[in-house]
Amino acid sequence: MEMKISADELEALFDALPDVVFFVKDGNGRYTHANLTLVRRLGLKHRADVIGRSVTELFPASLGGSYASQDRRVLEGEVIENQLEVHMFANRVAGWCLTCKRPLRQRGEVRGIVGISRDLGKPDGRHPTYVRLRRVLAYLQEHYAESVRVAKLAELADVSVAQLERHFRRVFQLTPQQVQTKLRIEAAMRLLSGDQSVAAIGLACGFADQSAFARQFKATVGMTPRDYRAMTTASAKEKRESSARL
Repeated sequence: MEMKISADELEALFDALPDVVFFVKDGNGRYTHANLTLVRRLGLKHRADVIGRSVTELFPASLGGSYASQDRRVLEGEVIENQLEVHMFANRVAGWCLTCKRPLRQRGEVRGIVGISRDLGKPDGRHPTYVRLRRVLAYLQEHYAESVRVAKLAELADVSVAQLERHFRRVFQLTPQQVQTKLRIEAAMRLLSGDQSVAAIGLACGFADQSAFARQFKATVGMTPRDYRAMTTASAKEKRESSARL
C-alpha cells in the first residue's frame, strides 16, 4: 500500500532539526509551511509571522529579489540541487548551506515549491581518506584564485578523479569545485569591507572579469558585490554608533 506524508507532517519533522531550513511555497511564492529554524533565523517568534508572506516581504530587498527570481525558475519546472549559498541571517551573520528546491506538481502542473537549506557541517575527520583530502584542501586554500585542474587535485590525494569527487562530498559535503568557489567568495566578502574596486577584487579572487564575479557572487550570496558592500558598510556604521552611545 502506498503511503504519503503531508506537508504538515514534514513541517513537524523538520522542526526538530536546528541545522536545516524547510519550507513549502504556493504558486505565487508565498510560504504555506516553514519549520521553526527558518522562523528563528528570520528573527521572528511565530510560524504565523511567515505563513502567507513572500521572500520579498521577509528578506531585505537585495536578498528577497534574488530569492524570488530563484523561486520563479522552480515554478517554471527547474530543479535546484545542492546549490552552494551564503544565507544572511537576522543578526547579519553569514552561514554557508546547500539548498535544494523542487517544483510541487498537481495533475502534472506546477503548483508550488518544496525545499530545504542544510547548513554545512564539520568535515568527517574519521573518513579513511581525510588526511589525503586535507592536502587537497590546503592546496585549494593556497591557490583558490588560480585555475586548478581536478586531475592535479586527484594526484595530490593519490586517488582517481571519480574517487576524489565522491570522497570530497563524503568528507566536506562539497565537490572540490564548490570548495574553490566557497574560498573565492569568502575572500571577496573580506575584501569588500575595504576600499578596493569591485573589479579589482573579482580579479584578485580568480574571476575572469567583473561580470563573471558579479554573477557568481549574486548566485551564491543572493546580492551583488556592490549591495553586499553597502550592507556591510551600513552594519559597521550602526555598530560604531551603538558603541559611541554606550
